[in-house]
Amino acid sequence: MRFFLLLPLVLLLSCATAPTQTTAKTDVAPLSRQMADSFIGWYPDSLGPEQNRVARWGYEQGVALKAIERVWERTGERKYLDYLVRIMDYCIGDDGSIKNFKMADYNLDNINAGRTLLTLSQQPGLNQAKYRKAALLLHQQLQEQPTTADGGYWHKKRYPQQMWLDGLYMAEPFSAEYSQLFQQPEGFDHVVKQFALVEKYMMDPTTGLLYHGYDESREQQWANKTTGQSPNFWSRGMGWYAMALVDVLDYFPKNHPQRAQLIQYLQRLAPVLATYQDPKTGAWFQVTDQGTRAGNYVEASASCMFVYALAKGVRLGYLGNKYKQTAQKGYQGLLTEFVQHEPDGTLALNGTVSVGGLGGTPYRDGSYAYYLSEPIKQNDLKGVGPFIMASLEMEMAEK
Repeated sequence: MRFFLLLPLVLLLSCATAPTQTTAKTDVAPLSRQMADSFIGWYPDSLGPEQNRVARWGYEQGVALKAIERVWERTGERKYLDYLVRIMDYCIGDDGSIKNFKMADYNLDNINAGRTLLTLSQQPGLNQAKYRKAALLLHQQLQEQPTTADGGYWHKKRYPQQMWLDGLYMAEPFSAEYSQLFQQPEGFDHVVKQFALVEKYMMDPTTGLLYHGYDESREQQWANKTTGQSPNFWSRGMGWYAMALVDVLDYFPKNHPQRAQLIQYLQRLAPVLATYQDPKTGAWFQVTDQGTRAGNYVEASASCMFVYALAKGVRLGYLGNKYKQTAQKGYQGLLTEFVQHEPDGTLALNGTVSVGGLGGTPYRDGSYAYYLSEPIKQNDLKGVGPFIMASLEMEMAEK
């Protein structure tokens, strides 16, 4: 279904843009494809740290595969679809089981890769049934996911009473697409609720920025005893949130009474992101509001996510055209600060912080020092995937 709907349009766009690409002095592919091809070259048979390791099931894999999927939709080249199938088939059994997936963990991070399952479940010539069965398993987790008193998903079972910004991207685009595909309109109401609770409990009214986490119990060391909020603004957390907003809208019915509410959240966030963009580099800092503080640095993954969300928001008419300039400045910052051209002709992406969390062992206290303590990596999936998606948006904007 998706194949027949998208591929003719993709081929039409490819034909329409071919003269621009082929009459240049050098036949250079768009950066989205260059990075996608580089990625496939690094991990031809898996997404693990070694090329021959069986792919893990996780949110990092999910965002990288979604980026590859977008390149396939844009170009119509079968090799990208074949790659998605190859990686997914490491993880999915013919009975729909998911390798190393444990429902009892109730971990929202396990939902994100399900978006690729929904795509593959609609492609002619594939074993659609097994992908659908696996997607049903993930949806079952969401049906049973522990929640706060007013219905906000716990990020994981082992993080009781806690909502994290990350969780919105992990669960809600999957949930919205699932609701559309399987005609379950009540699912859309639940998606809106998750965003509304984040806006209620995690948005700082002074700056408009969003705190990384919220602890309903106020028991965590990192939680403010009055508000339950974590102490700092982490840019990638807000990046996940911004991407989730523009992606769930792809599936929301135009006449849904709360669709406008989601657009308003994006419109509220966009000027905040523009305010905290580094005027020198065009990128965004690891700790969003403390760019001048010693040790802070511009971070790749968050910057890619913000560029993607802003550019897509402009393209689809959710945001005013002035944010196109913000996205363009941010994208130029990505190219200047983080993209590296390798001797073998591939691309690399520098500057992605490896992780950011709260609590756990060893304990992560959400302090400024904590966010600066995590290592920075090259070619991290959480940066590469959003870079590909940001590049696609900017390439579409140019056309």
